[in-house]
Amino acid sequence: MAVTESMAGGTPGEARAVHEGILRRQSARESSARTYARALPIVPVRARGLTIEGADGRRYLDCLSGAGTLALGHNHPIVLEAIRKVLDSGAPLSVLDLATPVKDAFITELFRTLPPGLADSARVQFCGPAGTDAVEAALKLVRAATGRTGILAFTGAYHGMTAGALAASGGAHDVQVARLPYPQDYRCPFGVGGPPGAELGARWTEALLDDPKSGVPLPAGMILEPVQGEGGVIPAPDDWLRRMRRITADRSIPLIADEVQTGVGRTGAFWAVDHSGVTPDVMVLSKAIGGSLPLAVIVYRDDLDAWQPGAHAGTFRGNQLAMAAGTATLAHVRENALAERAAALGSRMMAQLAELTHEFACVGDVRGRGLMIGIELVDPDTDPASAHAGSLADEADRAPAGLYATPGESERPGSVETAGTSGVAGSSGVAGAAWPAGAAVSAGAAGPARTRRPRPAAPELAAAVQRECLQRGLIVELGGRHSSVVRLLPPLTISDEQATAVLDRLTDAVAAVARHHETHGPYQPRQPGPATGTS
Repeated sequence: MAVTESMAGGTPGEARAVHEGILRRQSARESSARTYARALPIVPVRARGLTIEGADGRRYLDCLSGAGTLALGHNHPIVLEAIRKVLDSGAPLSVLDLATPVKDAFITELFRTLPPGLADSARVQFCGPAGTDAVEAALKLVRAATGRTGILAFTGAYHGMTAGALAASGGAHDVQVARLPYPQDYRCPFGVGGPPGAELGARWTEALLDDPKSGVPLPAGMILEPVQGEGGVIPAPDDWLRRMRRITADRSIPLIADEVQTGVGRTGAFWAVDHSGVTPDVMVLSKAIGGSLPLAVIVYRDDLDAWQPGAHAGTFRGNQLAMAAGTATLAHVRENALAERAAALGSRMMAQLAELTHEFACVGDVRGRGLMIGIELVDPDTDPASAHAGSLADEADRAPAGLYATPGESERPGSVETAGTSGVAGSSGVAGAAWPAGAAVSAGAAGPARTRRPRPAAPELAAAVQRECLQRGLIVELGGRHSSVVRLLPPLTISDEQATAVLDRLTDAVAAVARHHETHGPYQPRQPGPATGTS
């Protein structure tokens, strides 16, 4: 994959000059709000599958995938064929909300993949071509359908960058929603983790809704992510999701599942809610459903369809190229069982990455589901025994055995669990232990409740790992509460050989940062050097 003169000049020096000139002009002309370009100073000129080539001739393995947009990787042949077919047919490219054969085919394929309880009575609303607009539409829909205004959302959530979506996200400043605790093992808000932590969160939710003096009137809806992505790659336990479904159904509160990033096979099931068997009332879909092109929809129960004509609209909701690319992507994932492959490969990758928690004190936790994987970097110089003195974990130490157990449990939290029980599979304590394919995994949280005292997050070490990865030709994203989680979102088409290359480069990057921290203290980035990728 040579860079042509027309793309990046002739000689390597000329290509580098083109690369630097484009970056310089971007810095001078684009908004200060730009994000990815700051941490990833690359200029992509061509891409295929997992591989990106920059204007300077360097190649990278792309585990960002357009923030999860590229389920099939860059420029997959079936996607390009679908786009060319529309272009060659003379069909209109933008049709507002008019009916077309391309749109009809997309809806048919989409409905074929939906949870059975929703597919039989679903309506679809095409939104502006971004997930955040679909979130806005979902919030407007449930408010119109219920006549209520309040929204329940969760700590750590990310639902978009428009006003309503931001209000429901974890970083909201002007609080307009009731915030509930999202269950997690490694940094459990109650200090216990596992099923007991999730149970405490569920009881808090019930108490908030049923207490007439809680200050939270019956809301219009509850919105949640089955796996929090930007929040730090935190999978919700399956039992907890089922509990949220019961809580909302019993109180006639519509449940909105934000599957913008988790959908289309990413987590090892076609939709992340499929792991738990939960059928939401509303699903928010974007990213991968457009086959790499902008597209966003909400799908919802037909009895919620209380909108008046024009209640939610958008000029670009009739993107024919995106619908064609989306149809091809949805069908390819379904027909080739790519969700099942993501479950199996993701389980193997996380089992190998879990070894890092034993090798390096700066790796606090490895977690995820399917090919949505996170590695949390922590401060290795902090004593974990004193990190959470006085937490509920201490109360668990002093409590009689079984006090924190949920019905049917006989063991203290921290035993090995599968997705069929709690939805969170902890490490067995053996490096490289395999987890059931598709199980939600958190390696660093394993062990009795009294050991669940994580070190403080280390965003500077996570940024250092990201830079070292880039030096080695690997593109990764950062996320989490403190931007301390290195995230992997490879395409579902990643081969075993490519997965091995990704793990080798990531492991080498972590080792380099850990060694530097041990011997030199705060990390200092090196200058870029040659990098190649596997095509």
